[in-house]
Amino acid sequence: MRVSVITDAAASPSAAPHPSAAPLAATTVAAVHTVLAPHRYAQDDLTEPIGDLCLAPGADRALLRRLHVSTGVRTRHLALPIERYAGLGDFGRSNDAWIAAGLDLGGEAVAGALREAGLEPADVDLLVCNSVTGVATPSLDARLAGRLGLRPDVKRLPVFGLGCVAGAAGLARLHDYLRGHPDDTAVLLTVELCSLTLQRGDDSHANLVAGALFGDGAAALVARGRAAAERGGSGPTVIATRSHLYPATGHLMGWDIGASGFRVVIDAGIPRTVRDHLGRPLRAFLAEHGLTTDDIGTWVCHPGGPKVLSAVTDVLGLPDDALDSARRSLATVGNLSSASVLHVLQSHCGPRRPEPGTWGLLMAMGPGFCSEFVLLRW
Repeated sequence: MRVSVITDAAASPSAAPHPSAAPLAATTVAAVHTVLAPHRYAQDDLTEPIGDLCLAPGADRALLRRLHVSTGVRTRHLALPIERYAGLGDFGRSNDAWIAAGLDLGGEAVAGALREAGLEPADVDLLVCNSVTGVATPSLDARLAGRLGLRPDVKRLPVFGLGCVAGAAGLARLHDYLRGHPDDTAVLLTVELCSLTLQRGDDSHANLVAGALFGDGAAALVARGRAAAERGGSGPTVIATRSHLYPATGHLMGWDIGASGFRVVIDAGIPRTVRDHLGRPLRAFLAEHGLTTDDIGTWVCHPGGPKVLSAVTDVLGLPDDALDSARRSLATVGNLSSASVLHVLQSHCGPRRPEPGTWGLLMAMGPGFCSEFVLLRW
């Protein structure tokens, strides 16, 4: 799926371009390509096997079954066949599986994005690689460089810790880089194999939520600087980006890391935090560019879960169907962590892209607790 994004190199917090003004080309996202893990399951077919992994024999499964229904997820993709998870045993085996599957999915995602962009691996100047579901040194990007045929002098930036916000933050940081390197081509790769972090024998609410909500996949986004953009391409323009940390909310989301690996932290207060804190910085960000939420025709939102999507809709006063693309992504693949917002962005590209002149807002939230906004115009 091909998409182009052009950015205004002059945009800044103090700049307030007229909404009808066409920004100058600075960054073009030439393609977005999502790859899902190979083992696809209906949600109903995962409920009892996940219960076998997480709950003691004979334990009441009522809460587990309610969670699997309430997430809005219908199908998910897993890195391994579900029957293999019980035999992983420890963090070392789970992480080895993350490396093996992550290299396959990540390599396929980057190769597919470059192919759709009409580029060769040797054209890549920067590779940013994000994951929060495993660790490796050498990192995935280093291991993929030779496999993909990247140049020996390619710049690499492995990223860990951003979690679900990393798809939006990664696009924003690629834009920052390309504004200073207008002849370059940059790639963002996100690889998230959430199922491999599921804690066996852990009946905590957070672990059961994760076992009901998250799926596995990778996504790659190819971005080009001003010089490349001027040689062609069409699509949304990036007008500006904004990062925002919310004070005293670090406890809401993340990992407790121990001998068994990554034990998920998902606080029930996240939707309330979204309702309390998202609206003001987002509206201020739009106002700096002469816009309100009513001017945004396309919302590209990370599908954190039904309660989070409802909170976003309510606090911003959006139409009921504004986040339908996020809900469709959640239903068909689950929450892919950092790859999810790119999966949603892909659905707004190609033949189904918005009409020229449409304003868009790409956003995600994640550990910190934080949000990232990317203002787009088609």
